[in-house]
Amino acid sequence: MTTVTAPVAGTHLAPGGATVEFLGLRRSFGATTALDGLDLTVRPGELLALLGPSGCGKTTALRILAGFEQHDSGQVLVDGEDITRIPAHRRDAGMVFQSYSLFPHLTAADNVAFGMRMRGTGKAERRRRAQELLELVGLPQHADRYPHQMSGGQQQRIALARALALRPRVLLLDEPLSALDAKVRLSLREEIRRLQQELGITTLFVTHDQEEALSMADRVAVLRAGRLEQCATPSELYARPATAFVAEFVGTMSRIPCTRTADGVEVLGRRHAVDGAAPADGSLDVLVRPENVSLVPALNGQALVVSASFLGAVTRLTVRLDDGTEVKADLPTDAAALLPVGTRAALSLPERPVLVDRRTV
Repeated sequence: MTTVTAPVAGTHLAPGGATVEFLGLRRSFGATTALDGLDLTVRPGELLALLGPSGCGKTTALRILAGFEQHDSGQVLVDGEDITRIPAHRRDAGMVFQSYSLFPHLTAADNVAFGMRMRGTGKAERRRRAQELLELVGLPQHADRYPHQMSGGQQQRIALARALALRPRVLLLDEPLSALDAKVRLSLREEIRRLQQELGITTLFVTHDQEEALSMADRVAVLRAGRLEQCATPSELYARPATAFVAEFVGTMSRIPCTRTADGVEVLGRRHAVDGAAPADGSLDVLVRPENVSLVPALNGQALVVSASFLGAVTRLTVRLDDGTEVKADLPTDAAALLPVGTRAALSLPERPVLVDRRTV
């Protein structure tokens, strides 16, 4: 699901990728634990998405890395160096926020050059590099425009150029697309990925949008209550979730009760091998994605079609089993037309559904 763009030769705007490590990172706010011993490594030059629900700790981890937030214990290493006691302005990290945070009284070029000005870079070099970065983000003609003269997407591109101006080792993106409309968000998503690959810069991208995470990232780290649930490639995360939380948070899953057998489980009267360890006791469910459920009309079928949602090329049907369990199935729209609401159907599952212990959720 990740879009891959060939790197552009001769780009010298960033020093290459750094390794970032969170080691046993903890942070609490009063009685609320934001990070509960986070262990996570970001590889050199990769784009890693931090994904999870509100309050899971993803933004706190990013802000601690940037130096905007203190930690209670643990370490943050960049290329093996503990940076937790280094001031934010010396951490060699560029950050892009959700709210653009441009200076309204400065032009686009001056916003991009602001950090260089604070570091004492000469005027000619500031101007040259600002123009270089404006060209990189596709806005060379906007150098003399002020933020109020630009769209939200253009302002966020300027914010990205500013974050790259000081050639940071790490780029931090804190939900940078959430304030934009859908069309601009999609375009800028592709633009950020292209730039990240061209520059080879290690990037952490915080989002609660699973589509953003799956389409942009080399790997996705799913957080829950301050802990890492799983870190994997988008395809692995989707196809082989490590926990029930990951399975249900990433994409859509239906739960179907099952019983344990000697070599797997029995679901709806059929035996299946499973992905996931079956505990010796306890209540078990299998998890199945809508695209892996098959339905065909059958007068004595075990499923009753109770709703249909048209999604274009596919239609999502919800069926109710005899025990009241509801299962979602995505069918080609022409096939779904043969299963109107009220129809009974025979339901088939994939050969190896994902197994979870109901007590772990």
